[in-house]
Amino acid sequence: MLWFVGLGISGADGIGSDVVKILKKADLVYLEIFTSPITKSELIKIKKIVKGAFKTAPRWLVEDGKAILKEAKKKEVVLLSYGDPYIATTHIELRTRAISEKIQTKTIHAASAITSLIGECGFHFYKIGKVVTMMKDQQSVSSVYYTLYDNLVAGNHTIIILEFNNDAKFFLNPKDAFSSLLLAESGQKRKVIDNSTFAVVASRIGAKNQKITAGEISSLENTNFGKPPHTIIIPGRMHFTESDALKVLAKCLDESFDNSSRIQKISEQMLQKYIPKARKALEEVTNRFKDDKNLQSVLENAELYLDDAEKFQSQGKEELAVLSIGYAEGLIDALRFSKGIDPWA
Repeated sequence: MLWFVGLGISGADGIGSDVVKILKKADLVYLEIFTSPITKSELIKIKKIVKGAFKTAPRWLVEDGKAILKEAKKKEVVLLSYGDPYIATTHIELRTRAISEKIQTKTIHAASAITSLIGECGFHFYKIGKVVTMMKDQQSVSSVYYTLYDNLVAGNHTIIILEFNNDAKFFLNPKDAFSSLLLAESGQKRKVIDNSTFAVVASRIGAKNQKITAGEISSLENTNFGKPPHTIIIPGRMHFTESDALKVLAKCLDESFDNSSRIQKISEQMLQKYIPKARKALEEVTNRFKDDKNLQSVLENAELYLDDAEKFQSQGKEELAVLSIGYAEGLIDALRFSKGIDPWA
């Protein structure tokens, strides 16, 4: 038997009677220690409840899973974790393997800090977009940057989980996360985030010293958030009830505003740049070859494609507009190569 048991957001103090019975009855309890930081006092409290063997489980042990599954085939084993057990994908994968190996599994669900912080900040749960984890490695930040972009375009809020490495005693600081995103913006130049972007830092959700701080990034970068864990939320299109709730539930350093109202689709940014550029290039080649009857169909088709691009843009069909501008540029480039001119210069 393999139990997947969640401790919730209050740790040992929030353990229910049903979980206590399971922990006392179990032959072996693994406490997973890689998804959330655990204090020594919490560890002692949990250990006192357990009557059987008690072990801490680092990431490699759960990801490998062989030792846990081997024990679960002949004993009653519990994998205990903070929050809800299935927020971590490693736990889902382990349960899948257990079932495939004919090991019976049972689950005790509990609140997760990731889901709890949504309500604690006053946000509507159904407005949360894709959740993403930020690592300290700058190369991985681009995926966070484009997830933020996609969510903002859709008007959704973005939860950014910050890297936690128990073995290295490392937790990514919100200030470093903001700096990494701003550095990504300086390279991507998609106008997704800047120092005036409104964000929320939710700290130690569920703990007695819980703190929620909101404001523009420029203000948050000068704030001391205290000890981890921290989670960043970058709101998209906020309903007025969300704004009102945030003012009450958080320490607001600045007035909240709609980040989504300032975001432009990448396709829109491209069209604003490329349509005028193509118009100017086409005007130049038209002036050069207006008397050449052999090229009139090429010039006319390029003009029609540009007209289509503007029409599709006005209809909100940006993808078709980008496609049309590409055809127009292709015809202009054909003249550039065949006639030895450079209308783009």
